[in-house]
Amino acid sequence: MWKKIAHPWGWYLLAAIVFLLDQWSKTAVVASLDYNSPVAFTSFFNFTLLHNPGAAFSFLSDASGWQRWFFTAIAAVFSVVIVIWLARLPKARWIEAMALGFILGGALGNLYDRVVLGHVVDFIVVHYQDNYFPAFNLADSAICFGAFWLIVDMLFNAKKETAGKASKGDGHA
Repeated sequence: MWKKIAHPWGWYLLAAIVFLLDQWSKTAVVASLDYNSPVAFTSFFNFTLLHNPGAAFSFLSDASGWQRWFFTAIAAVFSVVIVIWLARLPKARWIEAMALGFILGGALGNLYDRVVLGHVVDFIVVHYQDNYFPAFNLADSAICFGAFWLIVDMLFNAKKETAGKASKGDGHA
């Protein structure tokens, strides 16, 4: 299925779908949950509406407000880089393109929150007893999913390129 996506507009569409699903989920959570009031689904998983003015793992969340624009600028520049990267990728690099589509959609979802709300809406909470993983959202999940596949693709292609160079030789005697 992924191999058939037309490049690069298909990957931009994937990013748009990720963005829309992320924003839809955040809107639904904001409309239905009270802030910082967990709704348990299992003994280790709940939804809790939280606001994160910082970055991943609430990094710099207690800063005086400058971090909003700092992380906004980083996300905006990074998103432009990914758009250009996707436009220049050969069609055969579909795993890399898919990964970048997920990362772009997630980055845009959190960028939108930061610009419009001044914080990122998080709500997915996983924990074991009283040990809590930082709350996250679908955008964060898409970024992690994309990063995982980007790493897998880099490792796979590095091995493939190394094997290809070894079989062709480097032209030296």
